[in-house]
Amino acid sequence: MDSAVPPLPTGPGPRRRDRHGRGMRGPVAPPQVPLSASRAVAFGDLVQDSVERLERRWPQLSEVDFVVLDVPRTGGDDPEAWATEAVPLGGMMAATSSNPARIVVYRRPVEIRSKSRDERALLVHEIVVEQVAELLGLSPESVDPRYGQQE
Repeated sequence: MDSAVPPLPTGPGPRRRDRHGRGMRGPVAPPQVPLSASRAVAFGDLVQDSVERLERRWPQLSEVDFVVLDVPRTGGDDPEAWATEAVPLGGMMAATSSNPARIVVYRRPVEIRSKSRDERALLVHEIVVEQVAELLGLSPESVDPRYGQQE
């Protein structure tokens, strides 16, 4: 008796079901849910909100690069120096002939020092105001009159 055996597939085709026969999984969260934004993206949004708030009062800030980096480079390669030096939360580099001015906010040190999103937003704004004040040669209170006040 000759039974007909179907031929085996020759190449990798689209997979319609997983190995348990349940079908393909959907996304973990829809794109409109805040879960889909990473911590780095959410932190960048806090910095951008602060910058936009200040640009309304100081239009020359549109020429400044605002950058978010994870951690500052401190202490070189000596671990003992890391323990003795204060970790900066932000930094400023003045403009040169080839590069615009740059203000940097360090994400991880700020996240470690803040417990909630509101506290983080306030700390980010204070850091941005302090760095802008240093760049412009002004006091932080003149850059943002609400500097240092709880919002």
